[in-house]
Amino acid sequence: MRSVFRTFQRLLTATLILALTPALALAYVGPGAGISMLGALWGLIVGVVMALGVILFWPIRMMIRKMKGNKANAEEAAAGAPDAAAGNDNKTADNSPAS
Repeated sequence: MRSVFRTFQRLLTATLILALTPALALAYVGPGAGISMLGALWGLIVGVVMALGVILFWPIRMMIRKMKGNKANAEEAAAGAPDAAAGNDNKTADNSPAS
């Protein structure tokens, strides 16, 4: 087990050294391609952050809705409106044709 860890540590060290060593790059990125690349990168970053935000905020949002719903039902029941607390609004549907 220790040899596996040692091998992984050496591989990680070699990878970091190679990745962080500057090399001469003979390349030119024009202004149009650069702005396009930055726009695509910005869109990707914003999309990932928004997706993570929605995923992390979803349970909080449901908890807030549940608390508001429970509070409204409790207030209606305390006011003496048992039909409102049960979700019955006593609304009748008018299916007659308009005249």
